[in-house]
This record gives sequence, C-alpha cells and structure tokens, in this order.
Amino acid sequence: MSTQERNFRILRGGGPSGSPAEFQSYSLELNEHATVLDALEWIRVEQAPDLMYRHSCHHGSCGTCGMTVNGKPKLACLTKVEDLAAGDIKLEPLVGMEPLGDLAVSPVPLMSAYPANSGYIRESEVNKDAARPEVVDRFERFENCIECGLCMAACPVGDEFQGPAVLAALNRELAKTPERRAEILHAAGRPDGVYRCERALECSRVCPTAVYPAKHIMELRKELEKESGAE
Repeated sequence: MSTQERNFRILRGGGPSGSPAEFQSYSLELNEHATVLDALEWIRVEQAPDLMYRHSCHHGSCGTCGMTVNGKPKLACLTKVEDLAAGDIKLEPLVGMEPLGDLAVSPVPLMSAYPANSGYIRESEVNKDAARPEVVDRFERFENCIECGLCMAACPVGDEFQGPAVLAALNRELAKTPERRAEILHAAGRPDGVYRCERALECSRVCPTAVYPAKHIMELRKELEKESGAE
C-alpha cells in the first residue's frame, strides 16, 4: 500500500479560553485510503494530544466532524487526503458556528434556529410500493439532514438569515404536517427567511446527504407566492 507525506496547517486556539488562534503545522505519512479525520486522529495520538475537534461515527452519519478544509466546508470523515490538491492542507473550524477551540465548534447556532416540533422520522418514499410484513403499518426513515452545518458555513448570506438547514426543515414539515401550513409559511416568510436567500446554491453543493436545501427554499418561495396571489 502506497503512502505519502502530507503537511497539515491547523488553526489552533480560539474559543471560550480567549487564547489567540494561530496556525500550527503537522506532517505525517498517510496511506492512500486515509481521510482528513484519520490524519487528525494520528496527529492527536502522535504529536498534539490536546488537539480539539469533534467526531463520532467515522462514516458520514453523525455530522459532527464538519470543518473547513482548504477553504471549503467538508466532513472530515468523508474527505480523502489523496483527493485534495498537492501542498499544505489547511484546516479551520466551520464558519457560522460557535467556536470551542481549535477545530471544535458547538452546533448551538444551528439547533437553536431549528423549527419547533420538527420530527426526525418521516414516511419513506423509497419503499412506498414494497410489500410490508403484516406487523408493519408503514416504512419509515430518518430525515436526510444530519445537522452537520456545512450548508450554513457555505452560505454567503451571513447574519440575519435562518439558514439553509432550517428552511429545508421547514419545507419538510410543511409536507408532513399540512395542518401547520399557516405557522410554517409565516416562519419561512419572516425578514430572515427565504427571501434573504441569494440563490448561490452553495448549500446544495456542499451537502453530504443530498438534502439540496436550495430546492427546499425555492419550494417555500412558491408556496408563499401562492398565499399572496402572485404568479
């Protein structure tokens, strides 16, 4: 198995401690299958035991290892080192999240903006025509969004915007609970809602689970236009 030496420039410090953030470099040999998260694990074990970052599942399900890799929001566990451009690999915390130190961030800004009473389970459209066992009323699945925050970090709108993940969740709630239509459209049509979207589509480009938040935002706009009588 081939290996290569790569140098990582990691933004260290920051967060509640108030320590100044500065880049520190770490070099190590990695095999061709190594991900950015694998590299961070080795750096923490061999060179920087106090390195802070978040992770859990290692396979793109939990959304906790989001960070900025060479200027782009990515999940560290799904980003292969060999797919990154030659030269230094620059790692920084996600933009728009609450910094905890080094690469670790708190998802509070995202979760606090999430719509109230939003569910994580919905009827599965994938298996809707499949034969069900007698004991199963319907097939259900988890929502695709893993609350990783990559879409928020990629969005160019910035402050005073609910954000792509929140608006996508509102649109899913509209489909699941049409009886809440007035409440949901009121939330989507607020000054910090869908009309703040600049249609840059960056949220859909970086989403690791194909939620396509921009599509949901456009669908909410159409529903609001129906309510206002616009063509």
